[in-house]
Amino acid sequence: MINAILVFNNHGKPRLVRFYQHLAEEVQQQIIRETFHLVLKRDDHICNFLECGSPSHRSSCLCSLFGGSDYKLIYRHYATLYFVFCVDSSESELGILDLIQVFVETLDKCFENVCELDLIFHMDKVHHILQEVVIGGMVLETNMNEIVAQVEAQSKLEKAEGGLSAAPSRAVSAVKNINLPEIPRNINIGDINIKVPNLSQFM
Repeated sequence: MINAILVFNNHGKPRLVRFYQHLAEEVQQQIIRETFHLVLKRDDHICNFLECGSPSHRSSCLCSLFGGSDYKLIYRHYATLYFVFCVDSSESELGILDLIQVFVETLDKCFENVCELDLIFHMDKVHHILQEVVIGGMVLETNMNEIVAQVEAQSKLEKAEGGLSAAPSRAVSAVKNINLPEIPRNINIGDINIKVPNLSQFM
């Protein structure tokens, strides 16, 4: 199971945070800090897996924060961003590395050369893309074309709903612009003559 997905920049600023187990806000912040320090100090030529039970003060601290030693960090570093998945022993390291690659390539396709600013200014879309890949800590979809198709379908639906929600205001505007004829003062129906009172004083 995937316990957390963290994306932060080279300075440790979180750009995407998703926890799939209930943890207090302070614990989540501490996990983000500890994870950043663990990943940052690793050289580029070292493998992208980090066992939480490894003999390191920070990794043992991270294990205690998650509540056990059955955790590992799997990460990739792209330009200014680190993509880190915290998983338990049931997940394959290579499978998660591929999943990170799929997620990043999907972001790249949806945003056309994704950058850190896209994650900042389009957070709702990024979360939607992530939900198409992982939901509840379980991998949902790994086919990038399927994920992109679902995201595009959702965008079309939102645009259509935006059009419907804007309809009432357009209708009110149209009614205001209708040129109604002047209210008749007298109505004659056969032998009956009805005098219409002046309603302007009541308006």
